[in-house]
Amino acid sequence: MDIQQYMLSVGKQAREASRAMARADSNAKNTALHAIAAAIRRESAALVAANQEDLAAARAAGLEPAMLDRLTLNEKGVAAMAEGVEQVASLADPVGEISDLKFRPSGIQVGKMRVPLGVIGIIYEARPNVTADAAALCLKSGNAAILRGGSEAIRSNRAIAALVQEGLASAGLPANAVQVINTTDRAAVGYLITLREFVDVIVPRGGKGLISRLLAESRVPMIQHLDGNCHVYIDDEADADKALRIVENAKTQRYGTCNTTESLLVARSVAARLLPPIAAMLSEKNVEIRGCAETLALIKNATAASEEDYATEFLAPIISVKIVAGLDEAIEHINHYGSHHTEAIISENYTKAMRFLREVDSASVMVNASTRFADGFEYGLGAEIGISTDKIHARGPVGLEGLTSQKWIVLGNGQVRG
Repeated sequence: MDIQQYMLSVGKQAREASRAMARADSNAKNTALHAIAAAIRRESAALVAANQEDLAAARAAGLEPAMLDRLTLNEKGVAAMAEGVEQVASLADPVGEISDLKFRPSGIQVGKMRVPLGVIGIIYEARPNVTADAAALCLKSGNAAILRGGSEAIRSNRAIAALVQEGLASAGLPANAVQVINTTDRAAVGYLITLREFVDVIVPRGGKGLISRLLAESRVPMIQHLDGNCHVYIDDEADADKALRIVENAKTQRYGTCNTTESLLVARSVAARLLPPIAAMLSEKNVEIRGCAETLALIKNATAASEEDYATEFLAPIISVKIVAGLDEAIEHINHYGSHHTEAIISENYTKAMRFLREVDSASVMVNASTRFADGFEYGLGAEIGISTDKIHARGPVGLEGLTSQKWIVLGNGQVRG
């Protein structure tokens, strides 16, 4: 295969399909989404079987447990994937929405119209559910998508993509509106991220290595986050039961996700009372605790944390712990070591909670809730294309609105400028 010619062909087909998608009405898009969801449910066993082949190859290749966890697609996951597609269908269509329409002294009306971005390239590792999520969101927002999944999920992604294209065709929409790159050759990524004439934005979903490479090499604008070093801060006015429950969920529900808590901060005045039961819970779940000197004095099985530990997204049963003087030090620590992804405060003090919300510089900031809520499904977006820690265009979970932009529109009745 000539990779360059193949990628040019994919880009041209995507650009052509994007024009048809931009003018597609909501009914056609929703019909396609419901057809896709039905096909996913119908082919559940086949999807799981394809995924089992991917998993077998991944284990043979020695992939890490966190990657295997992301790669796994079982019957429950297939059902959730179909539900996510249906949720996107149920959401309001943002395309064509007109806002801020105002009369000017000249008599013209000036406002903004929401429009698709065009062609979106999504580059991701492991998780095959991203194929369905990304396809659904791009479809509903009137975009065409070029999907480049990891080589470890190639069988799963091909199987899902075939069902997506079946659903598009059944609704009279171009099948090329969603294309999965049908090669595991890494050169395909290099071409995709330089196709400025065909691709409008790149959305990377993967590890730090992938995103660092794309930041260095991409000629196409990106919506991305580098890593997810998320924090929970237990304030000196925290409810002990809430703190224990939230830390348990935020750290131990899943280890391989970007919204999993990696760092725990505890106010000094309550550390001796609240930290030992939390540490006992973490130890029971075989979570390694790496802490500051004060933490080591309270938790005998903890090991010393390095400077690097406080800045690390472990994606593993490891957590860094630091005892801090109070809110000011907690905010300073998070803004210094964090990755601007998701942070939470556990506190019954309204004023402190509001300060935390205002002053912590992250895409999602929470009060008395697990950081694991930071995703599109839980935020009511139906699904997400990714989580952005950028500050321009889109921030946090990126759903339908994040896959559109606005253009100025002017409504007149023969006015000319004097």
